[in-house]
Amino acid sequence: MTNGLDYWQLTAVVLGPAVVYAAYIDWLHHRVPNWLTASIAAAGLVAQVLWGQGLLQGVGGLLVGFGLLIVPWAMHGMGAGDVKLMAAIGAWFGPWMTLMAFCTGALIGGVVAVGMILWSGKTREAMANLATISYKLTHREVMFTDFGSAKGFGSTSQLLPYGVPLTIGSLAILAIQMTSGWPLGVGI
Repeated sequence: MTNGLDYWQLTAVVLGPAVVYAAYIDWLHHRVPNWLTASIAAAGLVAQVLWGQGLLQGVGGLLVGFGLLIVPWAMHGMGAGDVKLMAAIGAWFGPWMTLMAFCTGALIGGVVAVGMILWSGKTREAMANLATISYKLTHREVMFTDFGSAKGFGSTSQLLPYGVPLTIGSLAILAIQMTSGWPLGVGI
């Protein structure tokens, strides 16, 4: 504890508004700026050293956040900003909470995606797109190409700015950490 704030209070004060801002930009522009993700990550690493468990915890979380989304990005399934945002969140959360935040965000993203499909009335198109994605996942020759990419579906789908559900999932896990006494942040 430094300057009256414990680590999770500091995280809420600094990371909370930063990721909400990142999600807002992602919602408007379908991208998360590098300067923002780099700033969030750097602040998280510094906070881990000064308030948290240390640099190893921050770097571990950063690598988990990056590792969870790098393959979907390489397969053209999402933007690089989403990968970098999850890595930046990981610098604050450490490995275990980053994994939980990702899983929560993925569930939220799935529910939102289904809602978007139903709301837009594009169920048939979504099923066709899902068949294309299934083909992509099972055929090495197209796996890491633009075939079946998120942007390649064009008017047959709506792009989900994935920074939004990742942010919601991360804030939910942070709220649980702060209010439940459940030790999500190992050792903190």
